[in-house]
Amino acid sequence: MNRPEQSHRAESISQHLGCDRPYMIGIGGCGMSALARLMHDAGLTVRGCDSTPSPVTDALSDTGIPVGFDEQAGQLPSDARVIIASAAIKHDHPMMIEAASRGLSILTYPEALGVCMRGHTGVAIAGTHGKSTTTAMLGCALTDAGLAPSVIVGATCTQLSHGALSSSDAPVGYRVGDRTIPKGERAGEPGILLAEACEFNRSFHHLRPTVASIASIEADHLDIYGSLDAVVEAFADFARLIAPAEQGGKLIIAHDGAHRRVVTAGVTCAVETIGFNPAADWVVTHEPTTGKVSVRDPDGRLVEWGLSMPGEHNAFNSAMAYAIGRSLGAEPEALAASFGAFLGLDRRLQLLGTRDGVKVYDDYGHHPTEIEATLRALAQREQPHANGGRLICVFQPHQHSRTRFFLEEFANSFEQADIVIVPHIYFVRDSEIEKHRVSSADLVDRLRAKGVRAMHLYPFEAIIEQLENVCRPGDLLVVMGAGPVWKVGRGYLQGGIA
Repeated sequence: MNRPEQSHRAESISQHLGCDRPYMIGIGGCGMSALARLMHDAGLTVRGCDSTPSPVTDALSDTGIPVGFDEQAGQLPSDARVIIASAAIKHDHPMMIEAASRGLSILTYPEALGVCMRGHTGVAIAGTHGKSTTTAMLGCALTDAGLAPSVIVGATCTQLSHGALSSSDAPVGYRVGDRTIPKGERAGEPGILLAEACEFNRSFHHLRPTVASIASIEADHLDIYGSLDAVVEAFADFARLIAPAEQGGKLIIAHDGAHRRVVTAGVTCAVETIGFNPAADWVVTHEPTTGKVSVRDPDGRLVEWGLSMPGEHNAFNSAMAYAIGRSLGAEPEALAASFGAFLGLDRRLQLLGTRDGVKVYDDYGHHPTEIEATLRALAQREQPHANGGRLICVFQPHQHSRTRFFLEEFANSFEQADIVIVPHIYFVRDSEIEKHRVSSADLVDRLRAKGVRAMHLYPFEAIIEQLENVCRPGDLLVVMGAGPVWKVGRGYLQGGIA
């Protein structure tokens, strides 16, 4: 980015933020670190802290963003004016108490993201599932199509910096683009800022997108919402935040599975539907064995590409990215070529490697629908049974409340698995009372009642030892969950956790 453009971007963000020297608590998180880099590359002086050093904080320091690790002392820089806090930071955190006592402006991550989206052509990817994958696909495709987007995604992707058609780079969760859209139907409009729109805690209500998508709406985060009706209502509120049609506002929503009639009632933006249903505006088809995807647009034009990531859900993700990309003025051929070259992102159906004839995948899925879709996709693409193998899944439940709310749904989602190993439930933000209401053993009992060979094992080292005894050539091992269960897949490949 040249100096005049950087100066303009810094002035725009600092004006909306209220200062040009934000201090970020919990800067090592995926979204927080990406936001820090976006502001830093725009020309702001960004500083922050985290609980412990990590590769992410090391990378931030290497790029000139100071990161400290003494935040428990509650000592903020004397010149701090605006604090941006990660969702993991509680109100009783010493630095939050210090900030409040000094009367500093305190923003959450989604609030700060919403501030940075002002002055941009905001693009928000929403839905219960597929947000990270769709955002990364679209970010790479818009880059390949020459639209130079800024991107923040909740996972890392080796192709995000330069696009899927260029040589892969270091894995990142962000990209800084141009101040204005350089080409296409929206050329000259404010530069694109593409980000996930997360429904947790109604975070996406802080965004003001020009273009948005909603891929699916299911019951989730019931510890926050309490019911599916409340979840749907939150998505409807989000849809009403999209810019009106006369300002270029558009929502592309799933034709089926997104409660679209309720969600789109009363919106002022343009609305188009997408799905496998022939009645959708954007009609998607998918051949699971070859990975071929085709989309017919509202004008009747048909474009197709081959997708390396397996599964109908990923075919839909790429189709949604295509529809959004077209709506931003990208050329169809450039988008299709990019999707065909997209290799995926970390922890989203990621092939880690092979050990002694056992193929190992890692995936972030932690909702019953995600588990079922992932296991079905791998069974269709890899076909382990055809080679005398089995599908073995190590699944770590994420949060006790989610496990309790969806216990039967979880038990029904492992139909494709031959063996399921369940470690302890990953404890995040639930209360101690909630922690004692359900256990991994409860899920194992439900799985066994349905005829699935299941067992509860912990710690991770014990799971790896069991895998070494159980796995045989031709097997497919899938490690799933939003917690640290990823260590199992890598540990198995390396012969143990270091």
